[in-house]
Formats: sequence, structure tokens, C-alpha cells
Amino acid sequence: MDLNSLLSWVSISLATISLVVFVSFFVLVRRLYRRIRRSRRLTGAVLRSRTILSRGPQHEVLKLQLRLKESLDSGQAAVDLARSSQGPLGELPRLFRRIQGESVTLQSQLRLLTSEADPVVLAEALSVAGRRVDQVAGLVRRLRSAVAAGLGELTDDTLTALRSEVDREVAALRAGVDELRSLNGRSLNGCSLDGHSHNGNDGFSDPRRPLPMNTFNRRTES
Repeated sequence: MDLNSLLSWVSISLATISLVVFVSFFVLVRRLYRRIRRSRRLTGAVLRSRTILSRGPQHEVLKLQLRLKESLDSGQAAVDLARSSQGPLGELPRLFRRIQGESVTLQSQLRLLTSEADPVVLAEALSVAGRRVDQVAGLVRRLRSAVAAGLGELTDDTLTALRSEVDREVAALRAGVDELRSLNGRSLNGCSLDGHSHNGNDGFSDPRRPLPMNTFNRRTES
């Protein structure tokens, strides 16, 4: 193999490696971008930061976008919770998908308003978009109320009764612990659990004291 052939082979190898690395990097970046877009928490944080840093009409548009997103996220969380709790779902998932479908158009309109330069047109469009965002938020609130009703009833009276039971149980446990400590204290002072002393003065020998040798001698002689 001459020098030209070797250089050609090296060039082709390097080009192939570079192409593989570029394609792998592109696929990785695209996958990360999709994951970031699907992350509700991350996209919400980015939108919230943009809203805080913006000013003027841009701030109002971003506020509507943020409110719409937070409403949809809360609705999705409610539907997910209803599924995981295996409660009655009914038509809630289908209805929420319809809410999401209608909100896609509203989200696109709000993104378009961020580039609107005419203040008159922007003011009119913001008024209409605000009413629509309010309607979506109201629908999501009703959906969340339906999910909460399906999870079971929880009232203040129920929590108060539960707290009373917990307080009684805690008091009983404390009384048991105090009684146990008292018994342990009497045992350490030389008393048994029945209150009799075992110090050798009641006719019984102390098991901790060794027997005298003459006792064994008397037993042997007998």
C-alpha cells in the first residue's frame, strides 16, 4: 500500500468517525430537548422566570401563558391521581383531553401575541385571551372538584374525631411507659413486682449470696 492509499484510507476513517460522532451528538441533543419540553416542572420554571423578568404588555401575555399552563398542569395532576387511586373516573379523562385540545389553540394565540407590535390590537387581544384563560381555569377547577369528590369525603368533624382518638392513644402509651419506669425503679431498689423484699430478712435466702459450707456437710451426713 503506497502513501496516497494510506492517506486516503485514514481520511475516510476520520470522516466516518466524525460523522458517527456528529449523528450521535445530534440524536442526544434532540432527545434531551424533547425531554425538557415534556418536563412540566422545568418548562413551568422557565416560563415563570420569563414572566418575572418581563415588562409591559409582554409581561401580561406571559402571565396569561403561565396561568394557563398551571391550570392545565393541575388538571393533569388530578386526573393522574384519580387513576392511581383507582377511584371512579367516568368521563373525566376524555373531558380533560378536550380541555387540553382547546387550550392548544389558546396557547398558540398567546405565543403569537408576544410578537404583536400594535398596542391597540394587543390590548383587545389580551382582553379576549384573558376571558378564555379564565374559562379554562374554571373548567379545570370543576374537574378537580369532581376528582376530589371521587376520592372520598373528608370533613372537619372527621379530622377532629381522629385527633381525639390519637390523643387518647398517646395518653395511654405515656401512662404505660410511666408505669413501666416505676416498676423498673422498684426492681432496682430490691423489690419484686409483687412488692415483697428479697434481702434475706423474710426467711428466704438471697439467690445472689453463696450457701455456707456446713449446709453441704449436713446434707452429706444425712
